Amino acid sequence: MTQSSPMSPPLSVRTRFAPSPTGHLHLGHAYSAWLNADFAARHGGHFLLRMEDIDGGRCKPEYEQAIYDDLAWLGFHWPTPVRRQSEHLADYQAALDQLDAQGLLYPCFCTRKEIRAEIKNSGYAPHDLAHHSSEGPTYPGTCRHLTPQERQQRHQAGTPFALRLDMTRALARKGTDALTWTDLEAGQQIATPEILQHVLGDAVLARKDIPTSYHLSVVVDDHLQRISHVIRGNDLFLATHLHRLLQHLLGYAPPLYRHHDLLTDENGWRYAKRDNAKSLFQMRTEGQAPEDLMTQITL
Repeated sequence: MTQSSPMSPPLSVRTRFAPSPTGHLHLGHAYSAWLNADFAARHGGHFLLRMEDIDGGRCKPEYEQAIYDDLAWLGFHWPTPVRRQSEHLADYQAALDQLDAQGLLYPCFCTRKEIRAEIKNSGYAPHDLAHHSSEGPTYPGTCRHLTPQERQQRHQAGTPFALRLDMTRALARKGTDALTWTDLEAGQQIATPEILQHVLGDAVLARKDIPTSYHLSVVVDDHLQRISHVIRGNDLFLATHLHRLLQHLLGYAPPLYRHHDLLTDENGWRYAKRDNAKSLFQMRTEGQAPEDLMTQITL
């Protein structure tokens, strides 16, 4: 994709809003959706809706339907069919095969309990990637050092496993050339996935229960959907360094980015599902006017 100057859009603008149907949307979601829809509208582009529904244990059909209803109630429009990640596992498997052919993946048989125990015994403190991370503490690389025989034994025993990116090998394949990406807020950025190696360890690219993960899916989806601008919260700024590395390894051109501030409530707390932020569903069923909410969001 040929990119224009950092502050001007390319010829074809495509943005996306990609919620997970693991609960009801709140005002923070509405704000992010509006930023994407507004940017696309102002540049004669397209605003897409995508469902990140790979978490089979938490995603529910009623939440997905509520997302459609909430966004339509607020006046958003999007083309159909909506891409649902659970229906495109073959796309993620193809990307995994590409990375595996480069020798960049290895099976991880560890449980979270085992990872935490090893971290505790090693004497260093765990970190998390962004506040919303569900990936747990920094992975110490336990299964990276298993011999082929040990891996085969665990496979034969039926031990569940995830697939992790061998960051050391991935960084070696990147070489000495700088990876860059452009943020419409922060300007030109140099990707430093080396930092993530200390924060996250070897990232999970395929979970034990499904052959993909957030990091892999979002990179593949944005590429296949030809997203020109990824407009999302600044809580994902750090993750973009990893996503830029994955784009390089898979041969994808990077989109432009904008990491926006997170909407907060009257107490200065960011809206979050886990904090039981008041949902758009509640506001809608209570009879609040969508025009008033949109005014609140856009201000």
